[in-house]
Amino acid sequence: MIVRIAPSILAANFGAFADDTKKLADGGADYIHIDVMDGHFVPNITFGPALVKAIRPVCTVPFDVHLMIERPEEYVELFAEAGGNLLTVHPEATVHLHRLISVIKGAGAKAGVAINPATSVAAIEWVLGMVDRVLVMTVNPGFGGQAFIPEMLDKVREIDNLRQSKQYRFEIGVDGGISEATAPLAVAAGADVLIAGNSVFTHPQGPATAIHALRTAANG
Repeated sequence: MIVRIAPSILAANFGAFADDTKKLADGGADYIHIDVMDGHFVPNITFGPALVKAIRPVCTVPFDVHLMIERPEEYVELFAEAGGNLLTVHPEATVHLHRLISVIKGAGAKAGVAINPATSVAAIEWVLGMVDRVLVMTVNPGFGGQAFIPEMLDKVREIDNLRQSKQYRFEIGVDGGISEATAPLAVAAGADVLIAGNSVFTHPQGPATAIHALRTAANG
């Protein structure tokens, strides 16, 4: 299994997004994870398409945009046009998930679907054949720096079992509380994309060392 690291700029210096994005790219990030929050679907407000467009010229690393917003169908094309390569949406935020995934694909982006800790795998099982990533939230979304919820590893295992039994090809990502301690647990359960914010940006030796340390821990 190839484990990919997707550092989240939610933990970056908000006054230096371009510089920090470049540091992540130069440090070996496989994706740049961009957490979009609207203050309604989750209790925080972060970024819009303008930020994605502003930092897109900084690197060629794929932008992985996580839309934690209400009415995502109104914004997916804007984020795709701004430079989002993979757009992840929540079944909890839309009543037309199948259509929304089709809109994402039609906009030229890859599509991901995410589930919150309280949401069952059954809520997304019927669209697994359409998506490029399934994202398991290992914290309640909204803020960085939260503690990993170990019970979510059962969801990762369930999704990985479905992926293998149906021969699907989507990635399985985990987001929340990912560190050198929790990364190997997530990978052992079946995850192959690790999204990490605080553990990357607070590392005393910088993001590049943090990314390498996560990758090493994940690969055992």
